[in-house]
Amino acid sequence: MDGGRAKEQASPLERLPVWLRDRLWRLSYAVVVDADTAELRVLGCLIEKQRTTPDAYPLTLNSLRLACNQATNREPVVDYDEETIRDALQRLWRKEWARLASGQGSRSVKYRQLFQETVGLADDEVSILCVLMLRGPQTPGELKQRTDRLHPFAALAEVEETLERLIGRELVTRLGRRPGQKEERYAQLLGGEVGESVASDASRPVLAHDPLEERVAALETEVAALRATLADLGL
Repeated sequence: MDGGRAKEQASPLERLPVWLRDRLWRLSYAVVVDADTAELRVLGCLIEKQRTTPDAYPLTLNSLRLACNQATNREPVVDYDEETIRDALQRLWRKEWARLASGQGSRSVKYRQLFQETVGLADDEVSILCVLMLRGPQTPGELKQRTDRLHPFAALAEVEETLERLIGRELVTRLGRRPGQKEERYAQLLGGEVGESVASDASRPVLAHDPLEERVAALETEVAALRATLADLGL
């Protein structure tokens, strides 16, 4: 009896099959994920410093500027001023990917990342995304080496398994091999980095397509299919 009442009071979304709720979540998330280059650099630095220098985290605006502009472990190297970083933080705040973290009596404003919590990522997943944000497309071997301080992977197979999970969530895509390279490369799909990387690499003509355009087309097909399913369910 109580179970029947609970079912009647459930929202239309809760009454959907689990597989359909999952597809709706992925679709809605894919639509809102559209970070620009500055946002990705700021977010990547927040994640990196949280894991590598926890005593200095959360970060002040000046610390974050230095982290964004450092010459090592960054591709490309940038020279952002505080206004650029502050604007990027505002956009990240609207996405619920970052927020102020200054405690009572704090002399300076500090910032922390909420990306892992908001998106629902495991430590291995957010570590790989962090490196892809900061260094662009990478091979699994490069990721294993460059995530060591963030999350140590025991074997290359673990990196590849994590990449497959991220691909399944449409947060990462697989690119082609560079000439002379045995491993495929992978890139994040949180913003426009893939398009820029492909455009700057004429040696890989197979990737001359527009990934964003393909994603939009796929999303349109997905929307049409979901609408038809919802209509069949009378919702």
